[in-house]
Amino acid sequence: MSVYNYLLTQEGFVHKDDLTYPFEERGLQFGDGIYEVIRVYEGKYYLIKEHVDRLFRSAEAVKIKVPFTKDELYNRLDELITKNDIQTDAKVYLQITRGSAPRDHAFPTGTQANLYAYAQDLSRKTEQMKTGVKAVSKADVRWEWCYIKSLNLLPNVMAKQEASEAGCFEAILHKDGEVTECSSSNIYLVKNGDIYTHPPKKNILHGCVRMRIEQFCKEEGISFIEESFQLEDIQYADELFLSSSTAEVMPVIEVDGIKVGDSHPGRITRRMQEKYEMDAGVKGTIFAK
Repeated sequence: MSVYNYLLTQEGFVHKDDLTYPFEERGLQFGDGIYEVIRVYEGKYYLIKEHVDRLFRSAEAVKIKVPFTKDELYNRLDELITKNDIQTDAKVYLQITRGSAPRDHAFPTGTQANLYAYAQDLSRKTEQMKTGVKAVSKADVRWEWCYIKSLNLLPNVMAKQEASEAGCFEAILHKDGEVTECSSSNIYLVKNGDIYTHPPKKNILHGCVRMRIEQFCKEEGISFIEESFQLEDIQYADELFLSSSTAEVMPVIEVDGIKVGDSHPGRITRRMQEKYEMDAGVKGTIFAK
């Protein structure tokens, strides 16, 4: 995936080769920062308001002052697309840290936050969305404030790596058998026509696509039940799927070597995929013949 040339920073736009920070940068040394990943289709943002709102909620939770207002940030992000002449499918990564200061656990005073955002080509995972993917289960050993989209992702990275080494797409996380979410996505179990997913408490990320899934269910008359399920319930599920900004709506057809349902993407999962594509306005749908 290629990165476009121009990056947005708190001071303006710079070429990607010219971005530098002092070695005493709190994001590098403490993971003292927050981030968002925003999907772009055909050069247009999808769910940008939801992402910016969540960025500001995360910033408030960790007491970081965002160097732009929301409206200013919207304008800068639009400029990022225009300046790089992005017309294809991509993603924008946006990160804010507490800034650069001599290393000390306590917050520095009089230090400005560091912000940067860059755009990178990202094609849709259409083949996997058509066939479904495999997953493994892993203990959820993350901190309790996962609703904050912070840079502290080492447990997520380790879980995703173990999934990769097992030839799987994702790691399903659980606390003593209670499924929370995945290493980089939210997860949903379908049983008897109803969708079950962990309630939006502090121990999961309140996904932007997750909010859209709830909206789709209301439009379709499908019960969206915010109630956690157990790892052992997956073997009795009719369908299982996950969602994220980069995976969209992804069917899961096998977990820990056990088939889910008939090991094919199910009817409700397919409907959520259709609704997502219509909502995002994507071209070349996964349902095209």
